[in-house]
Amino acid sequence: MFTGLIEDRGKVKSRSGGSLTVETKLSESASPGDSIAVDGSCLTVNGIGNRSISFHCSSETVSRTIISGYYPGTEVNLERPLRFSDGLHGHIVTGHVDSTAEVLKVKRSKEDMTVWISCSGKNFQLLVEKGSIAVNGISLTVASLAPDRFSVVLIPETLERTTAGNWKPGSHVNLEYDIIGKYVLKQTNAVIGNRRLRDYLEQ
Repeated sequence: MFTGLIEDRGKVKSRSGGSLTVETKLSESASPGDSIAVDGSCLTVNGIGNRSISFHCSSETVSRTIISGYYPGTEVNLERPLRFSDGLHGHIVTGHVDSTAEVLKVKRSKEDMTVWISCSGKNFQLLVEKGSIAVNGISLTVASLAPDRFSVVLIPETLERTTAGNWKPGSHVNLEYDIIGKYVLKQTNAVIGNRRLRDYLEQ
């Protein structure tokens, strides 16, 4: 379990198939078997090197995330899992990426950066204005919604600590929708699909 507060900006050293090695200061405290979120995707450490951490990425993970687009030098957001003694300063992030999306527009102001990201279909139901979403592992607030997109606003602190400042139109990002919203939507659809309850409500 994660919170979406990024601890380090790592740099990809190598990626070949399901093997991924990332240069990061987190190598000093990591051990094989640990979980670390890489751009919001929960991966298991299988090796520690000199200021680097290695992971094995399953074919399922590669197919559902932006990992296949990594190359040496790609910057990634890294976060270690939440401990029970930690404060929940972001929101509940599982590290299970729901989908990838495209950055459509970036607008920079003096201090902030507003980003519009594509979203449509069934996933759009999981977004609410001022609700939470994890974009490349970053806990962000949905600023606005349109039928095919949503926007988030990044403050200077977030831009400094994460890779979001690198985003531009055409960039691809990992999305994880709010787990609470997913459960509510599933249960609501189950209730609506119950004919007996529907018939009762229609009386």
